[in-house]
Amino acid sequence: MADVILHGYRYSVYNRAARLALILKGVAYDRIEVDPFSDISDAYRALHPFGKVPTLVHAGFALFETGAITRYVDRMFDGPRLQPESVAALARMDQVIAVIDAYAYWPMVRQVASHAYFRPLTGEPSDADEIAAGLSASRKALSFLDRVAAEGHVMNGREVTLADCHLAPMMDYFVRAAPGAAALKEHPSLQAWWDQISALGALKACDPFGEAAETPTP
Repeated sequence: MADVILHGYRYSVYNRAARLALILKGVAYDRIEVDPFSDISDAYRALHPFGKVPTLVHAGFALFETGAITRYVDRMFDGPRLQPESVAALARMDQVIAVIDAYAYWPMVRQVASHAYFRPLTGEPSDADEIAAGLSASRKALSFLDRVAAEGHVMNGREVTLADCHLAPMMDYFVRAAPGAAALKEHPSLQAWWDQISALGALKACDPFGEAAETPTP
């Protein structure tokens, strides 16, 4: 088994963010599947007492929380730098990740993508009110991210940073839902960012739908 092990759920956007960082850095790693929506083993809770994903284990050192994992991967391993050198750009990257976690994940993934894409895909009932609420709540986050993409410190199409790693998996799910794709088109700079990042080989390499046919929960 490799020195680096990633415990995670293949359909989790946060697991995919960690995988993106590992792939971009060229780190060899093994994966152990952990479904946070089922019974969590005592062994996994010993690594992550809150029972969420992902958790990274490197040579016996265990680390959870995606932001901590991706920063650790960037600092620990050789490969392209995933954090900007400019203080302003680094601060903007940190801000983007915080905004994504606080204001984008739930409406974009758990409401819009879940109810407009995943549930119909698996034959489960969806809630139009949840979709509408998610679209409404995501507007501020999308507008902010559009301004960031236009500004050019990060999400600029010239260099991939941890901001891209964290946002791309969520945007991938969001635009698979027709209402999400339509909402993105209202933000031209963010749309241009997505047009570039969606073609990234590393993002395609960890596409969960290319790896399994099990029933997904985002």
